[in-house]
Amino acid sequence: MALIEINGMIKEYPMGRGKFTALKNIDLEFTEGEFTGIVGPSGSGKTTLLNIIGSLDVQSDGSVRVMGNDIEKLSGKQSSKLRSKHIGFIFQTYNLLPVYTVFENVEFPLILLGMSTEERKKAVLEALDWVGLTDKIKSRPAQLSGGECQRVAIARAIVKKPDIVLADEPTANLDAENSHHILKTMKKINEELGTTFIFSTHDAKVISYLKRKITLLDGKVFKDEIVE
Repeated sequence: MALIEINGMIKEYPMGRGKFTALKNIDLEFTEGEFTGIVGPSGSGKTTLLNIIGSLDVQSDGSVRVMGNDIEKLSGKQSSKLRSKHIGFIFQTYNLLPVYTVFENVEFPLILLGMSTEERKKAVLEALDWVGLTDKIKSRPAQLSGGECQRVAIARAIVKKPDIVLADEPTANLDAENSHHILKTMKKINEELGTTFIFSTHDAKVISYLKRKITLLDGKVFKDEIVE
C-alpha cells in the first residue's frame, strides 16, 4: 500500500487580481522505504509539494492522502497528530531551539507525544547514537558546527521512528564533507529502519544518493525515474 497518494493535485496562490499556479495536475505515489528526491530549479514547486505532503499546507484541487488520511479533510488538530506520529521534518536552517541542549532538542517531539521520561531518554540516546553525537548531549546549538546542527536535526526527525521523513534542502548550508556525512547517515537509517525519505533538492550531492528522482519543471512532473 502506498504511504502517500497524490491524484490530480493543483496548488494555487492569490497574486494581485489573479492567481499563481505553483503545482499543476500532480499524480504521484510513494511507498515504504523510498529514498526519493524531488528535484528542479528554484520556483519549480519542490518545497510547496513537500509542505502539502507534510500537511503544513493544503492543495487547491485534487486529492492527497498520507498514511490513509485525506489531507484536505483533516482539522488542525488532526493534521498536528499526523505530523507528530508519522512524519519527521529536516530543514536547511536546522530550526533547533537555541536555549535547549542537544538532548532537549531531540527529546522535544517525544514530550509532545506524551512519552515517559525513561522512554524518552532511551529513544533520544538511540537517535543520537545513530548520528554519532552521544558526546554532545549537553551542548547547545551555538556550540556546534553546521554539520553537527544538521545531525541533531536528523536525530530529532527520527527519534519517534516516523514512517516518513521530509527533508527540505538539507545540505544547503553544509560543505561537501559534511553533506556526504549527513547523506550517508540518512541512507543508513533508510536501509536499516525502512524509513521513507523524501528530499526537496537541487544539490548534485544529494541526487547522487537517491533511489528515485522526480523532476519538477514549472509546477509539473517532468520526469519520474528510478536511479540505478
